[in-house]
Amino acid sequence: MLDGKHAIVTGGGTGIGIEIARALSGAGAMVTIAGRRARRLDEAAAEHDGLHPLVMDVTDEQSVIEGFRTAVDARGSVQICVANAGIAVGKVFHKQDTAFWNDILSTNLTGAMLTVREALKSMDRTDWGRVLIISSIAGLKGLKGASAYTASKHGVIGMMRALSEERMGGPVTFNAICPGYVDTDIVARNADSIAERSGISRDEAMASMVRSNRHRRLIEASEVASVALWLCDPASASVNGQTIEIAGGQV
Repeated sequence: MLDGKHAIVTGGGTGIGIEIARALSGAGAMVTIAGRRARRLDEAAAEHDGLHPLVMDVTDEQSVIEGFRTAVDARGSVQICVANAGIAVGKVFHKQDTAFWNDILSTNLTGAMLTVREALKSMDRTDWGRVLIISSIAGLKGLKGASAYTASKHGVIGMMRALSEERMGGPVTFNAICPGYVDTDIVARNADSIAERSGISRDEAMASMVRSNRHRRLIEASEVASVALWLCDPASASVNGQTIEIAGGQV
């Protein structure tokens, strides 16, 4: 259903990003997978036809500008943008310094802004587009011990909603996907971090995240990818400005 469409997925070498990239490619799209680690991107592209690696750092404005220019020159105008790159690190509020705060906001919020901005410059030359932002349930409610992360994920939802209003009635839709805890390397690292901060075992830390998902299991990255693919379906044109929760129940 996406034959001939050019998609770009940031954070596309691992986790949710690579699963979305594979799903889009399977539907016929040419997929540029962007990230900071060339080796991982090359490995991911070698494992699946239709994926094209691009080294790009979403925290560096010039890198994003040049990255999109390279991708567009190689595969044409971007029509699907998945702003997925992000970091998830928690810290008690009073122990945060500005460097910690800025690192998370520059990646999760400003990085998404730069990604979407450059994608829209390309999409505006076409007659169809989809912008997907990977937020989190932390974009819909407060996450204890992770105020910076929570703020960044609330921020991308606000940006998405504003864009959907600015461009209402146009050919591009804007939506956010809000997963709970997904079975990825990020969650594995968070288990170690929570255990260290809280003085509990890693198994107890992991169990606490599992309990946070309403159905009491980790979400598979492929479940998130299936929602992304649905939002990119031409038949989903009336789904715009929405937050799609993937959390095993009501958030």
